[in-house]
Amino acid sequence: MLQAVTGVVMASCYSPSVTTAWASVAYLQDQMALGWFIRGLHSAGASAMIILLLLHMLQVAVWGAYRAPRELNWIVGVALLGIALGFALTGYLLPWDQKGYWATQVATSLMGAAPLLGPVMQQLIQGGTSYGHLTLTRFYALHVFVLPATTVLLVAIHIALFRRHGVTPSWRLSPDELERKRVPFWPDQLVLDAAAIALIFSLLAGSVIHTHGAALEAPADPTAAYDARPEWYFLPLFQLLKLFPGRAEIPAALGAPALIFGLLLALPFLDRAGSRSPQGRWRYLAVLLVLIVGAAALGLCAWHADAHSETYQKEHHRAEAEAERARRLALEGVPVAGGRAVFENDPTFRARRLLAERCLGCHIYSGTGEERGPSLDGWSSRAYLTALLHNPDHFYGHTPFHEMKPVTAPEPQIAALVEYVYSLGGGSVDRAQVAEGQALFSSLDCDQCHETDGSSSGQGPNLGDRASRDWLRAFLRDPSAERFFGKKNEMPKVGEKLSPEELESVVDLLLSERAKGLF
Repeated sequence: MLQAVTGVVMASCYSPSVTTAWASVAYLQDQMALGWFIRGLHSAGASAMIILLLLHMLQVAVWGAYRAPRELNWIVGVALLGIALGFALTGYLLPWDQKGYWATQVATSLMGAAPLLGPVMQQLIQGGTSYGHLTLTRFYALHVFVLPATTVLLVAIHIALFRRHGVTPSWRLSPDELERKRVPFWPDQLVLDAAAIALIFSLLAGSVIHTHGAALEAPADPTAAYDARPEWYFLPLFQLLKLFPGRAEIPAALGAPALIFGLLLALPFLDRAGSRSPQGRWRYLAVLLVLIVGAAALGLCAWHADAHSETYQKEHHRAEAEAERARRLALEGVPVAGGRAVFENDPTFRARRLLAERCLGCHIYSGTGEERGPSLDGWSSRAYLTALLHNPDHFYGHTPFHEMKPVTAPEPQIAALVEYVYSLGGGSVDRAQVAEGQALFSSLDCDQCHETDGSSSGQGPNLGDRASRDWLRAFLRDPSAERFFGKKNEMPKVGEKLSPEELESVVDLLLSERAKGLF
């Protein structure tokens, strides 16, 4: 009921098209009164529903309530679990944001890899060979019409079968003892149910208030590289795919869910123990326990790997910053084109687009050197310069400047040297460290290759005013100038192909990378 009520409220302002979906969800999240709370309840409710379904199925298994004459009711319950996961998958795409777009595309790609009907099913759900408007409307139709209708039908069958067969009696009690303990559903059991519902709802509401609703990332960008992660209930499968790379990935992705649901459906027919006592059915319960522990272990491994992955965390923070910027811009109005058009009036977005068009063929945002140029991630920040001094080949290994040797010095001296080089481009610095770094610049023989007068260069580029606004303008216009790369230059004169406004936006972006130090 919670999912239905919150879903209806959200549907009242949701617009299912690729140009309006994200904007309508952003409006619900940030402008509609208590919209963030409604959407947060719907998102948290999805997780709660799956948790409670799993707990209920575990309870049924422990009590042996799947055995004759209740086999069909167990099968209907397994189908309802599959429907709940279908709700989660189809609802994931509806905001049409980066996370939902890419995570759902992974799922449909795996579906398309299934033998025989896989490609047909993928095209049927996607509405064609690629993601687009028909994909969104079909997922919306599944989520809002098909799956709810199927759920109502299966729940009706489930309750009818339950009413027919009654509550599964305890294996510990005789028929006479069971009769003495029998109590009416009203009001005894109903009060317990209502108390449990109130407790769960309170926990959900508290978690939503604490997190201020569900996350909403930037509008989906089919041209962007995005390291997608599914919700927690699909993380075990995500981690499993890492263990089976290459050709084994598809059989693992399709075989694991098929095996799990196959075992669940076959359980009533495999369990032929003489008693419903758990002790007599320990083999079957052990299989369920292995599945649960295995799934939990895989999910925890995926979470742990991401939590300790510097690359993933960096990209995650970048995605969060982009999402925050998109939602802030949406408060001022979303253009008719919708989606990514919200960034059109954002200088940072325009600069990133220019970099993508003109620079990312040689440079990337990954913290490592590309084939022809260094990363632009956190460019010239203190962390960037520190990593450069430790391992120049990490940045310039594929360029004519691969001759630069790592600086071998204690970390305090490296920090002072970095502060000195950073100070050459301006900004707030530690003067004492700058003075120490300037002395080290000579004592460590850095001045044998690099000048700091801002005019000519030695074996390496001149570091005078390095990374300042004027330096960047001049560098982008002509990196082959003597003070920069000189005869070793392989970089095109990007600045000459940009208008003054475009050049300034790129300079601003690079200066922001230097200031933020995201590397």
